[in-house]
Amino acid sequence: MMGPMDVRAFLKELIDDDGYEGQVVHVREIPPREAQYAEPQTAIPESLRSLLRRQNIHRLYTHQAAAIDAAARGEDVVIVTSTASGKTLCYNLTVARALLADADARALYVFPTKALAQDQLGTLMRWTGAEGLADVLRPAVYDGDTPAHNRTRIRNEASVVLTNPDMLHVGILPYHTKWHAFLRNLRYIVLDEVHVYRGIFGSHVAGVVRRLLRLCEHYGASPSILCCSATIANPLDLAGRLTGREMTLVDNDGAPRGRKYFVLWNPPFVDANDVMRRSANIEAVKLLTALVRRRAQTIAFTKARVVAELIYRYAGEMLAGEGDLARRIRPYRGGYLPTERRQIERELFSGELLAVAATNALELGIDVGSLDAALLVGFPGTICSTWQQAGRAGRTSSESLTVLVAYNEPVDQYLMRHPDYLFAATHEHAVIDPFNPHILAAQLSCACFEKPLTEDDQAWWGPLMADVAAICAAEGEMRAIDRRYYWSSPEPPSKNVNLRMISADTYAIADLSAGGKVIGQVDRISAPELVYPNAVYLHEGAAYLVKQLDDEARIAGVEPCEVDYYTQPVLASSCRFGEISDEKPYRGGRMLFLHADVTWQTTAFRKIKYYTMELIGQAELDLPAQTMATMAMAWVVPEELRGAVRKKGYNPIEALMGVRNLMLASLPSLAMCDRRDISGMVESSNLGEPTIIIYDRYIGGLGFSQTGYDLMDTWLALCRQIVAECPCLDGCPSCVGLANLRPPIHGDPDLGGGYPVPNKAATMLLLDLLENVQADDAPPVP
Repeated sequence: MMGPMDVRAFLKELIDDDGYEGQVVHVREIPPREAQYAEPQTAIPESLRSLLRRQNIHRLYTHQAAAIDAAARGEDVVIVTSTASGKTLCYNLTVARALLADADARALYVFPTKALAQDQLGTLMRWTGAEGLADVLRPAVYDGDTPAHNRTRIRNEASVVLTNPDMLHVGILPYHTKWHAFLRNLRYIVLDEVHVYRGIFGSHVAGVVRRLLRLCEHYGASPSILCCSATIANPLDLAGRLTGREMTLVDNDGAPRGRKYFVLWNPPFVDANDVMRRSANIEAVKLLTALVRRRAQTIAFTKARVVAELIYRYAGEMLAGEGDLARRIRPYRGGYLPTERRQIERELFSGELLAVAATNALELGIDVGSLDAALLVGFPGTICSTWQQAGRAGRTSSESLTVLVAYNEPVDQYLMRHPDYLFAATHEHAVIDPFNPHILAAQLSCACFEKPLTEDDQAWWGPLMADVAAICAAEGEMRAIDRRYYWSSPEPPSKNVNLRMISADTYAIADLSAGGKVIGQVDRISAPELVYPNAVYLHEGAAYLVKQLDDEARIAGVEPCEVDYYTQPVLASSCRFGEISDEKPYRGGRMLFLHADVTWQTTAFRKIKYYTMELIGQAELDLPAQTMATMAMAWVVPEELRGAVRKKGYNPIEALMGVRNLMLASLPSLAMCDRRDISGMVESSNLGEPTIIIYDRYIGGLGFSQTGYDLMDTWLALCRQIVAECPCLDGCPSCVGLANLRPPIHGDPDLGGGYPVPNKAATMLLLDLLENVQADDAPPVP
């Protein structure tokens, strides 16, 4: 930007444009907020005061003072304030005070990504020049990129080690004897961005933290824990489940903020029946290029890797011939190599880049400078993520703009009709399950390698520990001797436990035309959905044709290609019920929460033409099926209600499918999961009558379908509101239609998926009938 962005002038320019078709459905002006300051009761050494003054920090915000005081009292703290509110200072000041008081003290900073650790290292290095800190503040990053010849020095000399859960899991805890001096003197553990630790990743990280604390206890240390989080509904619960500790909440945000404009942008209808809307991706590209032409630094957040690549490609083509603008846009997503991502971050921070098209990999607090605008291409799935992404713009006192571009999907369209839900809603609950038997078995194995398990360890792992350890012993992984369990192999099991992916295996994506150069990677379960034979793989806007998928070597071979289309997989799935965990009557029918084996397969792929999204071809695939043991919610609607739907001339199966689609669309807003974390179907083979099944897409389940099971009344009320308020006549993707019943992890939400749209009237009738059923046997709404 040549100067501060005039948001109102930019919006007026958009609305006055000849191509404007009423896309702006709501503009919320969020006023600036003055800072609120407080003086901590804890004494801050003059050397640290002087350091802060040199950084133009003369007073502390209220939440900073409260967090420092709580940590000084020895409490475990979770700090929950807005993006760029100075949460980092809370723990840096606390740790610096401890180091000045005790030169032998140590601190461990754990960030969810390598980039965040590197970013914070730069901050700490600038602190080392402060009086008294030069001798005691010795920060170092210890991760998978740390050269081997530096690792011993870091273990022995660093007073603050910055790492990530993966390295803690695989590179530190299994070798704790080398870290004994560090662990013995560990005073503080910092867990930043803890709202990220949900689902399978968070459940594993909870196990890693317990292993860390168990070893600290072994070496005689009891470190305090300082957590930082974006706003969620249950920060105390999440931090408590992550750490096993009782936490103190600090959420009195005293940081100032500049004026922000939040715009809801709904693409116009493109058909006479007001059912189909213009592509949200194309609308976002037009907004992005308009901002880039104004030299406004912008980040466009997308929900899938392929969308980030498409927006980058389309924007570059639209800006071709306009000076250097096309070269000042880059895509940013998972699957890129670390060196590529670090380069993009540096270029964005320096201002060399004007825009990035990113997945949520850039949602976290990496310092990429002060951005002018954030485009959210589709509702991110949670209110928490929405505000995290919006917070990447306007990180100073100047004006900023956030635009949420809606997909033609139920929750997106619900927000277009109910903007107050977005601005006034309570945030979602983050769900983790550290005692999921599959995750527990993996973490117990790692803990057993690090130190033999005893009965006392149930304090860390809960009552399931004994049963899981006995199973591991029966399978030969552990040896039981004198009521202790010992790991039976010299190899650490952590190498085979991936904290982040459904599968520990990954495929390398290799460019065959460049001698097999690796250009990306993907986990094993996602590989058949992304790099199946003849798929078009997009990387930095360039198209590659998948020539081979070698399951044995875990390599997808690709070659550059020039095509006018991209590809999307077609999936098929089935489900077999296992043991029932819970069952209850519900509005004349019954509900079950149970174990289930889900089988799915990529059976074909579609060719989608760039820009127009026209289906120009489809081909069958012969790939092996995959099976996963998970948890599911099954709901049998009573025959009386199905019969009532039938008497009105409707097909009750269509009604059930419409309700199923609405349930899948709305559950993420209750369970704080991604849409891709769950899936569902309507089938009769298990119980002999039509059943709606919603299941977790993770081995062993992660509590998402259970949340729906527990909140059934709230869930159905939201489903009914979505479909009742949709203006369409017969059903559309904004209500009973659903683009993908089991969405590919890398799929484009802009595509309709080719599934028939269930009958809206039948769906509404079933929901109305359910609402009128006496709820004597229904659980109360929590």
